[in-house]
Amino acid sequence: MDLNNIQESDIPTTAEELEAYNAKFNKLNQSDIDEKMAKEREKFLAKQPSDREMEEKIVEHLREIYDPELPVNIYDLGLVYNIECWTNEVSMLKMCKITMTLTSATCSFSQVIVDLVKSIVSRQSGLENIDVNIVFDPPWGQDKMTDEAKLAMGLL
Repeated sequence: MDLNNIQESDIPTTAEELEAYNAKFNKLNQSDIDEKMAKEREKFLAKQPSDREMEEKIVEHLREIYDPELPVNIYDLGLVYNIECWTNEVSMLKMCKITMTLTSATCSFSQVIVDLVKSIVSRQSGLENIDVNIVFDPPWGQDKMTDEAKLAMGLL
């Protein structure tokens, strides 16, 4: 292949031909591609909330989910014990694990509540997945409720 007369339809077969081809047609070499990808990754990550910010956004969403049998949201009701978020190293999106309980082990709306919590993913950008872990130890009690929840239920 004549390096001075390379056509775009030519297929480079040596490193020298590839370098000439890339120079003539402004094609990026692998180090340029890696550098460009690293910059794009940094820009993407800069727009993503921190783990703590994502946890706060999750709390906002949890406060919009009400126990179907009570006039109080599940967060103020004290059903949520822990929220842990981290970044998925492959997708660079957030993953969260919510450890929570129910007012009773025989709660007839347990699956509805879990599904509502998992549906937060569809409403929160930058969030890839929520894993919901239901536990019954420690058991839920009225002492876990916020004062606002107690007031709403006439307990204060």
